[in-house]
Amino acid sequence: MKELKIYARAGQGAITSATILGQALFLEEKYAYAFPHFGAARMGAAMNAFLRFDSQPVRSHYQIYKPDYVMIIDHSLISAIDCFAGLKEKGIVLLNKKDGVQIPQLKNSQKIFDIPAEKIALEIIGKPFANTPLLGAFAKVSGEVKLESILEAVRMQFSLKKEILDKNLEAVRKGYEAID
Repeated sequence: MKELKIYARAGQGAITSATILGQALFLEEKYAYAFPHFGAARMGAAMNAFLRFDSQPVRSHYQIYKPDYVMIIDHSLISAIDCFAGLKEKGIVLLNKKDGVQIPQLKNSQKIFDIPAEKIALEIIGKPFANTPLLGAFAKVSGEVKLESILEAVRMQFSLKKEILDKNLEAVRKGYEAID
């Protein structure tokens, strides 16, 4: 079983990200379980979303403490929370890049990818929703899910809003392309 922990502030799309990624994995005939964890229930409060996935049914329904992957949508949380706590030995971090953010030293076997996700979102969507570019980057760096599956899951999520759909599809692709 693989586990992803998403750090964000309420309203930044962490739950939507976990849901879209879970749906993409389901499209590839994998089992996925996505769920949120809130502290203070208000817009802008720090929160987490979690995703477990496997080729077998997922029966664990508790918080993730030792993730394989960490996605940090809001870079300001790095200075407030230990976003890297419990990251597995060969864990991968996807970070919404922001100049001047101090990143702690990771273990040699762990990798961090700085993605200009917010910049991509502002250019394409016109709003700072860094989550969809990070989903594209996740597909590329993890190899756990195909880009086309994420794009199809995005189509399912935003199917009623053509303009929003098209912009988010492009943002996912740009996030994927942002990884060298």
